[in-house]
Amino acid sequence: MIRVGNLQRSIDFYTQVLGMQLLRQKEYPAGRFTLAFVGYGEEASNAVIELTHNWDTASYDLGSGFGHLAIEVEDVYAATERIRTQGGIILREPGPMNAGSTFIAFVADPDGYQIELLGPRYPQI
Repeated sequence: MIRVGNLQRSIDFYTQVLGMQLLRQKEYPAGRFTLAFVGYGEEASNAVIELTHNWDTASYDLGSGFGHLAIEVEDVYAATERIRTQGGIILREPGPMNAGSTFIAFVADPDGYQIELLGPRYPQI
């Protein structure tokens, strides 16, 4: 679960920029918050991200305990370029990690949460 300052902005990022689906969303008026679940498939067989929007909070300090989310992609370079063309923030350009053969890049969601893209680099044809 991550807390977000603007729910629709975050849903748009995760669905339109990262290609996830909005799986479900529910408001809790008594608690003044809304939960939205996004992912690449149904919760029974896929990991999902719970986006929590507390109605009275516009932003959060990300703290030091959270590291980043990680998403495996087929081509880190292509995924990064697609995110860039949709206005995404690139924190680390794609390239090999320093201790292996995996290629990685880092992007930020609208609230500043870091997302690592990782996978092999396939040759461009």
